[in-house]
Amino acid sequence: MALEWEQIIVDSADPVALGRWWAEALGWVVVDESEEIIEIRPEPDRMPGLLFVPVPEGKTSKNRLHPDFRPDDQEAEVARLLSLGAQRASTGQEEQHWVTLLDPEGNEFCVLSDRKG
Repeated sequence: MALEWEQIIVDSADPVALGRWWAEALGWVVVDESEEIIEIRPEPDRMPGLLFVPVPEGKTSKNRLHPDFRPDDQEAEVARLLSLGAQRASTGQEEQHWVTLLDPEGNEFCVLSDRKG
């Protein structure tokens, strides 16, 4: 038996807007969209993807799962994501090698520094 990782489901108050934000942030493409859902992938036939779906309740606490990204230039990437509408998260952690940001609906994700050695 084999499993193929198809996608991650992201609950959202405004799935289409959030999905479009992540598509721009990641440089991914929209592969499916309706009035209520949107699916994005790195390329049309490449998985896994992200599927944004509507939920009636708002986010109430820290995510149980969040993505980490390692760019070539952490400072430039953080600046780019902030310019797209991300916000810095207040984590209470000091002097870390990552920066925790929030997407437009408050979902946490981290931008890591360069790998050492």
